[in-house]
Amino acid sequence: MKEHSGLTVDDIRRDVLPDKQPAILRGLVRDWRAVREFRESPEALVRYLKRHDSGAPVDALMTAPEVDGQISYNDAMSGFNFHRNRLPLSEIAAQVLRYAKFPKPPAVAAQSALIRDCLPAFAQENSLSLFDATILPRIWLGNRITTPTHVDEWNNVGCVVAGRRRFTLFPPEQIANLYIGPLDFAPTGAAMSMVSLRDPDFARYPKFREALGRAQTAELGPGDGIFIPPLWWHHVESLEPFNVLVNYWWHDPLGADSCADSAFDALLHGILSIRALPPQTRRAWGAFFEQYVFGATSGSIDHIPAERHGILGVLSPEQIAALRAHLARKLQR
Repeated sequence: MKEHSGLTVDDIRRDVLPDKQPAILRGLVRDWRAVREFRESPEALVRYLKRHDSGAPVDALMTAPEVDGQISYNDAMSGFNFHRNRLPLSEIAAQVLRYAKFPKPPAVAAQSALIRDCLPAFAQENSLSLFDATILPRIWLGNRITTPTHVDEWNNVGCVVAGRRRFTLFPPEQIANLYIGPLDFAPTGAAMSMVSLRDPDFARYPKFREALGRAQTAELGPGDGIFIPPLWWHHVESLEPFNVLVNYWWHDPLGADSCADSAFDALLHGILSIRALPPQTRRAWGAFFEQYVFGATSGSIDHIPAERHGILGVLSPEQIAALRAHLARKLQR
């Protein structure tokens, strides 16, 4: 995985983000107040978070000690191996501190909490000028916990505030070797691999060896950042008794509306509409998608007068709204 240090915001925007390859950004947020508080002590960081805590409850989870912090399904795959709760963030942080004294504690984590809601003043002292106000940071806090190999459809910059995290990334094309579980039933909410990276069962999942050969791994400490491009599978291990990360998700281009249409929704619609068709028909639709979705736009519509490009051209907000309304009506029938 590429590593950079000392890059300016302009450097990152010009040389890192457009490359759409994973990158480590050493020292990206080393000057954040929260990072400085943690360097004093975990207790100092918890006091700092408590001062900023709005008291709004955030989603939290807890696993039993014997699970060893690995988020997954239960044995019957009828549910998951953790319990959910909602608590103020500073209460979860204090709980994590208490568990640090246990020889084998439960794993506890607050995940993907909007900082705007739970720590409204935090962003003023811990800002990243790489992003504007439309891209809302989220906080992840817990002890030693492992998020299984999963995928997000957004660009992602994660910033380690406290503890250490190990990231293992797989390219999107390794999907066939990762043994992905149900698309609509996953512990993390996002599709995840069924293979334990910590102890892979190669007899059951033989193609996973190929995926491991393409894996990229890096360990980050306080102040470091990582860029994870869209649809790169990533496995995240929190390695210390106390860990905090802040991340930013966004759709391309940088600064675009974070509520842009979900390509994952289009995938679900494609499965619903196309997967049951005969093989020859599916291949024919594949040609359409290659022409109009995945192929280069230049050349595919040059023979059409510009005023008749329609949906194949640049759409106005009004045209996009009308198209969404049309699709909604179709789906509701």
